[in-house]
Amino acid sequence: LYNPKQWAAYAKAAGVKYMVVTTKHHEGFCMWDTKYTDFKVTNTPYGKDLIGPLVEAFRAEGIRVGFYYSLIDWHHPDFTYDRQHPNGPRDPKERAEANKSRDMDKYRQYMKNQLTELLTQYGQIDELFLDFSYPGKDGKGHEDWDSEGLIKLARELQPQIIINNRSDLQDTSWGWDFLTPEQYIPYEGLKINGENVPWEMCQTFDGRSWGYSRDGQTWKSARQLIVMLIEAVSKGGNLLLNVGPDARGNIPPQSLEILRQIGAWMKDNSQSIYGCGKAGLEKPDNGRITRRGNKLYYHLFENTIGPMPLPGVKAEEVEYVRYLATGAEVPISNSWTHSNFPDIV
Repeated sequence: LYNPKQWAAYAKAAGVKYMVVTTKHHEGFCMWDTKYTDFKVTNTPYGKDLIGPLVEAFRAEGIRVGFYYSLIDWHHPDFTYDRQHPNGPRDPKERAEANKSRDMDKYRQYMKNQLTELLTQYGQIDELFLDFSYPGKDGKGHEDWDSEGLIKLARELQPQIIINNRSDLQDTSWGWDFLTPEQYIPYEGLKINGENVPWEMCQTFDGRSWGYSRDGQTWKSARQLIVMLIEAVSKGGNLLLNVGPDARGNIPPQSLEILRQIGAWMKDNSQSIYGCGKAGLEKPDNGRITRRGNKLYYHLFENTIGPMPLPGVKAEEVEYVRYLATGAEVPISNSWTHSNFPDIV
């Protein structure tokens, strides 16, 4: 029942500007017809590449395309056992003995071969999400992946691409373009050495499940996700929202209804999201503020009793206030009930 054109239409209606598809996750199964393993979708009864039609469908809707690729591969015979590996020996001595028959040099070349396929066979790829490093004892970091070589390869093949920070090169200026907090919202956005940096938080629809869960009962509401989106933008970030289809290619009806509601809100309010970022003002208690140029967008999560204060903004600095959805004017209050008190701006 896989229908990528329909998926792309759902995404477009919800206001999605870019998508990132999982090409290979930690279990090693590949969603395209790679030449370098038999553990791939074209060796299933479905028998066809899943990535190409998806890329074409989303591009046709004007949505940018990104690829997720797992650095980890628990299926590959040369990927060495480590503290994260679910199938490896728990005892360090047994693990070391088992690893004598595995060769990470071969696995590093395998990754480069596959990334070359992904970054040359599907046209322009806008984002690469590599996942993930866990350096230290019995772990894997940039030397294990040859992250330097992988990033160099990706930038040579796709010079315009942006790359996340999970390949253990965060101390470099060239090994990543944005940070990737997962399943939490940074308090004030993210900084390195006191400087704001681009970031993208990835979140699930249903509890903490990244894939389809038949028994999922902890769906986030549309309001909760819209607030999450506003929160991210108000702190200088993006929201990457996971949609997990079932094994037949259906997107769960709960996800579709939530996407519909998000799309309805975005239809009226997208100006406050696209191209916006930090307002440079104190966070209000009852909402969040985003900014584009000299326009401030106040997202009111809870109504106020009486006039609504604008922290850090003087009335004489404001040209006008209006509701974004309707354009209706909102009067600026100069009532004695608040203007005579020194702590009210």
